Amino acid sequence: MVLKLETGLKLVCATHNPGKAIEIAELLDGRFEVVTAGALGLPEPEEVEATFVGNAVLKARAAADASGLITIADDSGLSITALGGAPGIYSARWAETDAGRDFAFAMDRVEREVKAAGGGDHAWFTSALAVAWPHGAVAAVEGRVDGRLVFPGRGSNGFGYDPIFIPKGESETFGEMDPARKHAQSHRARAFDKLKAALF
Repeated sequence: MVLKLETGLKLVCATHNPGKAIEIAELLDGRFEVVTAGALGLPEPEEVEATFVGNAVLKARAAADASGLITIADDSGLSITALGGAPGIYSARWAETDAGRDFAFAMDRVEREVKAAGGGDHAWFTSALAVAWPHGAVAAVEGRVDGRLVFPGRGSNGFGYDPIFIPKGESETFGEMDPARKHAQSHRARAFDKLKAALF
């Protein structure tokens, strides 16, 4: 069976994060009608896998089977050498507070923990993308971009940890870049390039 995504399909984006949904829709080049799992009222499955790919597949599978629509899911996060790869797959959990997700809180925690670990600014973003067909096949890819941390964070574009991450070869954080420049080099864009080569 050859897995292909035909232009014009209605796709579910398995996220409740508006920033991530916008970015994924932009990376899909307007080829599809995209609706989010949040808009459909689908529950967020518990992310119990040990890898980004495992969690992306889990989220895609759950939303595809629940909605009856082909679903794309992303699991991504920031890994820091000084912290042994943390927060990694727990990146979103580091932002959990009693009032909901707060990435300013998470970035403060990163700064504190890096300092406590003796410093070092090398970090990388990983994005795993999975596409699942309802009760059927699944395809998954992974992209990565290396860079360095900067404190305090800079810029209000993007989302998540973007304000504290400067990709290799750049002087601006992902939070300072305009979306087109970020999309040209981000971890998610690299994963999308692989996905497009495989499925489009």
